[in-house]
Amino acid sequence: MSTLLSIIVPAHNEEYRLPGTLGQILRFLEGQSFSSEVIVVENGSGDRTYEIARQFAREHKNVRVVQSERGKGAAVKRGMLEARGKYRFMCDADLSMPVEEISKFIPPALDDFEIAIASREAKGAVRYNEPVYRHLGGRGINFIIQALILPGLNDTQCGFKCFRADVAEYVFRRQTLHGWSFDIELLYIARRRGYGIIEIPIHWYHHPDSKVSALRDALRMIGDIFRIHANARRGLYDDETP
Repeated sequence: MSTLLSIIVPAHNEEYRLPGTLGQILRFLEGQSFSSEVIVVENGSGDRTYEIARQFAREHKNVRVVQSERGKGAAVKRGMLEARGKYRFMCDADLSMPVEEISKFIPPALDDFEIAIASREAKGAVRYNEPVYRHLGGRGINFIIQALILPGLNDTQCGFKCFRADVAEYVFRRQTLHGWSFDIELLYIARRRGYGIIEIPIHWYHHPDSKVSALRDALRMIGDIFRIHANARRGLYDDETP
């Protein structure tokens, strides 16, 4: 039987959060009628993340573990291209979006789409426990993104996105960035190709141990945006197979 849903979990130094996250994902999937798989992509951890993930894979036949070079973008790319699902969902290891919300991104709730991205800004979205400074920092970053590269998308950086299989194969094979801005590059490539992008309102919970730094990441992101535009001028995102 073909796999409907692949859930890709990039994991870097997640030995404490990963067991709870995988437990929640597996309990959610056990209650569904569709076929599924979970791919944990360990990338350069210095703790027991890989060993913990391997233990889950030994105990659950629908869990696979692969490794990639360091960088969230590298991890998500490896998982997406390893996946077999008709729909491929990237899922942050902190589960700041409740796992049940995944149902919003696949049939029957959502059908006939190419890319669906979680949005903390779309009408109906709810944020919990987020400090004002972090919200303002995030809106500042999004202002830059919309101004420089992706107008009309209100939340490109939320770590929960779903790609139809053929779309994932196209955009991830052309991805070049492995760091924090890889989402921007993927969505830019998708728009160049003419793929539709839908923003799905979600419930989102702020975690105090978030690894995001608004100022540091904004500066790095601006450099990456100019790199993306340069890549486009050089033809790196054109239709030829990379």
